[in-house]
Amino acid sequence: MEFNLEVGMKAEIDKVVSEKDTAASFGSGSVLVLATPMMIGLMENAALKAVDSHLPENFATVGIHLDVKHLASTPVGMKATAKAELIEIKGKKLKFKIEAYDEKEKIGEGYHSRYIIDVPKFIEASNNKL
Repeated sequence: MEFNLEVGMKAEIDKVVSEKDTAASFGSGSVLVLATPMMIGLMENAALKAVDSHLPENFATVGIHLDVKHLASTPVGMKATAKAELIEIKGKKLKFKIEAYDEKEKIGEGYHSRYIIDVPKFIEASNNKL
């Protein structure tokens, strides 16, 4: 099956950091700043937003690899923005350049790979593990 994706596709997503988004809430630290897992979640969401709406019905992407640096802290109440750009397509494997910013500076950067899946087949294979 051919997919209507092109290198250069981009998306971004933002959110205001709340207490539930912090390292203390996630259990990944003890301070009230944006948790690394939450920043990564925003980055992944930007990547899927860049491509998933362009896929045929019953197809989606799932994350398969992350290489991310968390560069700076972001306090509760400040907006964080994640950006993703599709930089490579190898069959069903997609690679993205990902970055995150708060209102003052770059807070994260790296690369993220996603894989195109047939959702019903994927769910069936997953449920067969039960």
